[in-house]
Amino acid sequence: MNYRLHNKELGETLLEQENPVIFMKPDSSMLRNRRPFFLPDFSERIEYETELVVRISRLGKSIEAKFADRYWDAVTLGIDFTARDLQNQYRSKGLPWELCKGFDSSAVVGDWIEKEALEKELQDLNFRLDIDGKTVQQGYTGDMIFSVARIIEYVSSFCTLKTGDLIFTGTPVGVGPVHIGEHLQGYLEDKNVLDFHIR
Repeated sequence: MNYRLHNKELGETLLEQENPVIFMKPDSSMLRNRRPFFLPDFSERIEYETELVVRISRLGKSIEAKFADRYWDAVTLGIDFTARDLQNQYRSKGLPWELCKGFDSSAVVGDWIEKEALEKELQDLNFRLDIDGKTVQQGYTGDMIFSVARIIEYVSSFCTLKTGDLIFTGTPVGVGPVHIGEHLQGYLEDKNVLDFHIR
């Protein structure tokens, strides 16, 4: 919930949260190397959420935002797949909703761009998701409610960050369902870093 218009899209408020909204995905949720995503049989509505992802490069705890840049070394795009029907059920009952976010292969991770190869600042990046050649979601990291540095600061105040940890930083407006046979391609600026099919 790091982009105002997406919050509104989910029926929430445009007002800023006091702190980032955080949840975790297990390592079994990772889907890499442009492998296909297979729709699970426990949900009738799996939705894509395209996000900037940063890769943690060193051990850190209680990291101040002004030092956060020292703790990541690469970025890419990722898809946070969400079983939206299950999430709505869990939220309506006040239950935790990790199961609708942390199922197998629900965290798609694209090809990494090393920090040194970025031509723009981290909070000045454009990204988009195309499905079958049509742009369905666009984002700009400058629109984040909480910067990457603030997210690193907040998360590391609770959990020690370890080398190789990945932080998905929230999705902009435009989330929607995926269907068998679709071709998803994600672009960070003009670089195709995410490319896979739905099976």
